[in-house]
Amino acid sequence: MCGITGIFDTTGTREISRELLHRMNESQFHRGPDEGGLHLEPGVGLGHRRLSIIDLSTGQQPLFNEDHSVVVVFNGEIYNFQELVPELQALGHVFRTHSDTEVIVHAWEAWGEKCVDRFRGMFAFALWDRNRQTFFLVRDRFGVKPLYYAWLEDGTLVFGSELKSLMQHPGLPRDMDPFAVEEYFAYGYVPEPRTIFKRVHKLPPGFTLVQKRGDTRAMPRQYWDMPFTPVKVSSIEEAEDELVARLKESIRLRMIADVPLGAFLSGGVDSSAVVAMMAAQSSSPVNTCSIAFTDPSFNEAEFAKTVADRYHTRHFVETVESDDFSLVNTLANVYDEPYADSSALPTYRVCELARKHVKVALSGDGGDEHFAGYRRYRWFRYEERMRAMLPFALRKPMFGLMGRVYPKADWAPKVFRAKTTFEALARDTVAGYFHGVSLLSDAQRKALFSDEFKRELQGYQAVEVLRRHAAVAPTDDPLSLVQYLDMKTYLVGDILTKVDRASMAHALEVREPLLDHDLMGWVSGLPTDLKLHGTEGKYLFKKAMEPYLPHDVLYRKKMGFAVPLAAWFRGPLAQTIRDAVLGERLAATGMFNTAYMRELVEQHQSGRRDNSTALWTLMMFDAFLGQVLGMGASQQKAA
Repeated sequence: MCGITGIFDTTGTREISRELLHRMNESQFHRGPDEGGLHLEPGVGLGHRRLSIIDLSTGQQPLFNEDHSVVVVFNGEIYNFQELVPELQALGHVFRTHSDTEVIVHAWEAWGEKCVDRFRGMFAFALWDRNRQTFFLVRDRFGVKPLYYAWLEDGTLVFGSELKSLMQHPGLPRDMDPFAVEEYFAYGYVPEPRTIFKRVHKLPPGFTLVQKRGDTRAMPRQYWDMPFTPVKVSSIEEAEDELVARLKESIRLRMIADVPLGAFLSGGVDSSAVVAMMAAQSSSPVNTCSIAFTDPSFNEAEFAKTVADRYHTRHFVETVESDDFSLVNTLANVYDEPYADSSALPTYRVCELARKHVKVALSGDGGDEHFAGYRRYRWFRYEERMRAMLPFALRKPMFGLMGRVYPKADWAPKVFRAKTTFEALARDTVAGYFHGVSLLSDAQRKALFSDEFKRELQGYQAVEVLRRHAAVAPTDDPLSLVQYLDMKTYLVGDILTKVDRASMAHALEVREPLLDHDLMGWVSGLPTDLKLHGTEGKYLFKKAMEPYLPHDVLYRKKMGFAVPLAAWFRGPLAQTIRDAVLGERLAATGMFNTAYMRELVEQHQSGRRDNSTALWTLMMFDAFLGQVLGMGASQQKAA
């Protein structure tokens, strides 16, 4: 786990500034505090910050092939590198280290662009082949590792693991993308491939970018997508056995490390399953790390302790106070872009705890998306069945009217909050799902944005992100479709971004065994009833884990990893949220309807409505303007 950055001049005539490259590299020091390295040659500059995990003594980067004609900087892990080494040696390649990084340069020599098909792991890397005059950027299949890039006006390509490294370059335009702002207030993050800046992009998961020197600007190419190839299941018992075997193999590969290793243990199904499978394959007690909360409505510590006791782990717990909001001002600098998932706060804390005891931690990320664990999947299936009963031409006016006249009841149990359901039923499948997952609804965003900013949007709406993915989805099953949409958006843009930045802020490597592409490719093809069985999500996963985990852990109500925003904004952060949302900085952008923002604050603090999600989203956007862009309250438009 490291940080990579670099500059590539497509003309090959310009020298790269060592001082600039050094600044770009050192901006990501937190990602790799163990070592740093630079490589410069005409038109090419590569930087690397190293967090040493495998081959501590000889795995330094940038790393070269035998004659130094191929050089790579790499962030991540190739878990099957030990299997590839003898195959490459048989082809005549000579290895001088024991690191997984060296496999990349030799695999490129042997198989070219197809080398990525052979890699099993999480990775983002940049490779320069002087003989072929080819520059190669790659991101792993699920987007576990981040990769930003931008084309500058002079034809220079700059890239980095984090946006902050690109922002060191004086030639990078920082004008905000209005479409990205619309998407942020819908999703709470800026989905791939867009970033908050017009000229900067994220390389999408499962894509490469191949740039020949002297050629016109290359476009990203997709090398992998979730297959959804149907899997024949003879019996549920057979499927359970295969799932356990595949999961154990994935975890075994991710337990390879030359440094202390452990796992996050929240007490939920996914992290508990990972710990159980680790314990089954470890000769010594597994290190586990948990966060407890003083607020019992958010606290899962007792379930984590049950699993830790069962497997005799070395269990480390720290308690977070329910008013622990001291990190609020830290988040903007950690994430670089506007990012509104408040669970980033406890995630930061659990990474901070884990780094005190281990250098690598396994997590359970990806289980909800792939095994249909989110409650919203149950509601979606119910709504989709309702949609199937009436043609769209009848549904739209009928449920649209019901949605408009039915009162909004945030305070009521979800079964009585029919307004949202009626609004979803008045839409098609994709728009209905978008309505259910968006933080601010279409109507709220319309009210939030100023008339001037809405003119900039030219009618663009964030639902188009999901429509773009749905148009190329390799499945026509409704449940599989929305799982696919989550894999392309929420999983990579929210969950994996959250974990990558929080862990790297503490120089902690996090590995996700539930995002092994062989394992999840197989899972994608399972019948959907083995994922969502009636109202039971993760059905097969839970059945397979019954011999390994207590019933209360497997079948209790999902709690999530949340913080009490609503109470904070009416209590200790009441003035803070007023100052941020009603302050001059947001108003100075010209993007927002200040009267509506005042209404959001007054409604929330009077107790009439819970607007905490919208307020937090605005607060994090304000923090981005101030801390990342350095925009003062008196400055005028940021875009």
